[in-house]
Amino acid sequence: MNSKSYKKSFAVLASLFFMWGFITVMNDILVNTFRGIFDLSPTQRSMVQMAFFGAFFIISLIYFLISSISGRDPINRVGYNNGMMISLIICGIGSVSFFGAAELESYGAFLASLFILATGVTLLQICSNPYAAILGDPKSASGRLNLAQGLNSLGTTLGPLVGTILIYQVFGL
Repeated sequence: MNSKSYKKSFAVLASLFFMWGFITVMNDILVNTFRGIFDLSPTQRSMVQMAFFGAFFIISLIYFLISSISGRDPINRVGYNNGMMISLIICGIGSVSFFGAAELESYGAFLASLFILATGVTLLQICSNPYAAILGDPKSASGRLNLAQGLNSLGTTLGPLVGTILIYQVFGL
């Protein structure tokens, strides 16, 4: 790959870091929205965070166990780009399943949708972090990863503002 290809690939990769930061903080807005729609107890409200971040732990643990037992990193078998594509497809499935959950008016279905979405985000992180490190000159790997993580933080900063506008003003909830 030439220098332009590396830069283009990194720009796409960095946008993924932004996106998953943005997605992660939508949970806070969902808690308030679900509380009003479903009349949830404090324990039920905490399930939003548990469904999302529980996926991070469970999927990472499964990935670790597969890697340990097989002696091979699954991402090396699939490839970084294919892994990111699969991860984005899983994120898409999780996102689209929110429509079904809304149609069913089911809090449990919303939690399942969040778990699927977070599974995609977790797999995206598993693929993207090492890819950012190997993409380009090894001497600047930490700088690329720091920039990507900074864009992740920017997504978590802008997410609540945009989410609030979308959910409360556009959809009128």
